Amino acid sequence: MFMRLMRLALAAFFLVFLLPLGAHALMWMTHEHPQSWSRADWTSSGLLPAPVADSPAVIHIYAARTGRWKGAVAHHTWLVVKEAGAAPYERYDKVGWGSPVRRDGWAADGRWYGNMPELVAAIEGEAAAALLPAVRAAIADYPFREQGHYRVWPGPNSNSFVAHVIARVPQLGVALPPTALGKDYHVEMVYAGFAPSGTGFQFALGGLFGITLAWVEGLEINLFGLVAGLDLRRPALKLPGFGRLALV
Repeated sequence: MFMRLMRLALAAFFLVFLLPLGAHALMWMTHEHPQSWSRADWTSSGLLPAPVADSPAVIHIYAARTGRWKGAVAHHTWLVVKEAGAAPYERYDKVGWGSPVRRDGWAADGRWYGNMPELVAAIEGEAAAALLPAVRAAIADYPFREQGHYRVWPGPNSNSFVAHVIARVPQLGVALPPTALGKDYHVEMVYAGFAPSGTGFQFALGGLFGITLAWVEGLEINLFGLVAGLDLRRPALKLPGFGRLALV
């Protein structure tokens, strides 16, 4: 009986985690990608309009594939905020060099390592204005903001930073892409509590293993940082490498 269960578990791991990851990696390798940081395009993607006098307050979350081979597996995520009116956009990333929490290191809607960003969440107008103080406070109290407080895998990394802000401000109602590796990394080695959205629960072990069941995040199973699952609110599959695949 035990051996049968083990074989079923290994088959499920191969079909749900390794097979999609390998398939996406093969697809990724068929496209050309910048071979160095200096050769990549970091310019504005044109997604954000220039601020004018009647521009609303903004809280946006963006994601773009990471550079070189890592792009087959993971996205980099960042925050963009703006006060109402002609105030400039402010971009916040966590990076692995210099001061980890970087403000305005790149254009607010800039490409990441040449990869086009996608809008993960947009809160605008009065709702954004009401949440901006809490978002700024969450950015300021991020615990891993000193030099050396960065680890590509399993975290804390760029996605751990954005997930921290979302968890501190659950009114944002945001679920990061399943390919935001590091999003399930917590200060505590063993975490059991609310999911970042506050709409369900999460158990996580060092960012390497875990399960999330929540209305916003859906069902997510984390194995070694790779996430697979199902979104019932907006029907979709969540697969390693591919990320979120809408069913409708």
